[in-house]
Amino acid sequence: MQFQTFTEAYKESFENYLTDLIQNKSQTAIEEAMRYSLEAGGKRLRPLILLALVRAFDQDYTQALPAAAALEMIHTYSLIHDDLPAMDDDDLRRGKPTSHIKYTEATAILAGDALLTKAFEILTQGNLADKVKLSLIRELAQASGHEGMVGGQQADMDGENKDLSVEELASIHSRKTGMLIRFAFRAAGLLTERDEVTLTDLDTIADKVGVAYQIRDDILDVTSTEEEIGKRVGADAKHGKSTYPALLGLEGAQARFDEHLDDALELNEAIKRRHSDYDKELLASFILSLKLK
Repeated sequence: MQFQTFTEAYKESFENYLTDLIQNKSQTAIEEAMRYSLEAGGKRLRPLILLALVRAFDQDYTQALPAAAALEMIHTYSLIHDDLPAMDDDDLRRGKPTSHIKYTEATAILAGDALLTKAFEILTQGNLADKVKLSLIRELAQASGHEGMVGGQQADMDGENKDLSVEELASIHSRKTGMLIRFAFRAAGLLTERDEVTLTDLDTIADKVGVAYQIRDDILDVTSTEEEIGKRVGADAKHGKSTYPALLGLEGAQARFDEHLDDALELNEAIKRRHSDYDKELLASFILSLKLK
C-alpha cells in the first residue's frame, strides 16, 4: 500500500479520534484553544507514520491510536509554544492565526501545557500490556523533554546569531525535530514487538528522515511563498539562525537531503529482507514523497 493511500483512508478517522479526546470539563476556554490548534490542519505525518508502520508489520493499526494521538498532542503543544513572542514570535501557523493571536498569550501557554499533560494520560489507555505502555511513556518523555525536543529548542535559541557547523546544526535538529519522528518509528516497533536489529534500523531511518525533513524545511523557507507553506517565510534569517542552505548552499543542502533519503530507503529494504510479511511500500512511498520537485 502507498502511504498516500493509507493517509486518504485513515487520516480523517484519526483526526476524529484525536479531537474527541478533548472533552469540555474545565468550564473554561482551554478546551476550545486546545482543539483550535489540534484542528488547525497539517499533514499529521508523525502519527500517520506510526499507524502506517504498525500496518506495514501486518498488525492492527487501531492498537496504536493512543500513542499516535499522544504524539500529535506533544507536537501541537510544541508548535503553540514555538510560535509565542518569547520564542519565534510567529503570527501565522498552517495559514491561520497562531494560538496566542487567536486567544491570548497566557491561554496559548496553558493550552500547550494541557496538551502536553493530556498526552501522557492517553498513553495509559487501551488494552496494551502495562509493560508496553510504560515503554511508550518513557520513550515519549525522553523524546519530548530536555534530552529531546525541548533541549533541541533551547539549543536552537542558543545558536541564534552564531556561526554553527553542519554537525552542530544536525545535533540541534536531531533533537528539536528528529526525536518526535524517531518516537513514531520506535513506538511502531515496540507495539509490534520487533527484534532489536529492526528497532535499531527503525531508529536510524527515523534519524535520517528527521534530518532530511529539517533540510527540506530550510530549503522551502528560502524558495517558497507564504501561500505555499502556510507560514511566514524567511523566519530563520530574521532570527539569525543557521540553516543548511546557509552553511552548504542550496545545491549542497539538496545533495545532503537526497543522501539522507537514499540511506533511509536502503535500510527499509534491509527490514524487508528480514521480515517477508513487511509491506515496505508504505514507508518507501512516504520517504519518496518528501523529495523536492
